[in-house]
Amino acid sequence: MQTFLIIIHTIVSVLLVAVILMQASQGGGLSGTFGSSATSALLGGRGAGTFLSKLTTYLAVIFLGLAVVISLISLPSSVEPDSILKQEAENQSIIPGADLSLPTSVPIDDGSVE
Repeated sequence: MQTFLIIIHTIVSVLLVAVILMQASQGGGLSGTFGSSATSALLGGRGAGTFLSKLTTYLAVIFLGLAVVISLISLPSSVEPDSILKQEAENQSIIPGADLSLPTSVPIDDGSVE
């Protein structure tokens, strides 16, 4: 299921990039490359711009929706403890009054430098 959604997400992202590039901007965009006269005749002068704008909006909503769904599906199924140190601390038991003997020999520092 996750692989299928990722493939659909990739297709939607490529379509989104193509639709954005086809829109006429101040520089003309790629809309002239794909036959702007045919598009103008089919959809009208203003119709091509509004159609591409609506298609961009729909593709963007689908793109974001798929991103959220894929992230929710790929969440880990079980929550693991925070860290290994916390696990070990919980596993160890401290017994009050245990043998906590002090070292019998203490190193003597005479202050001389060797």
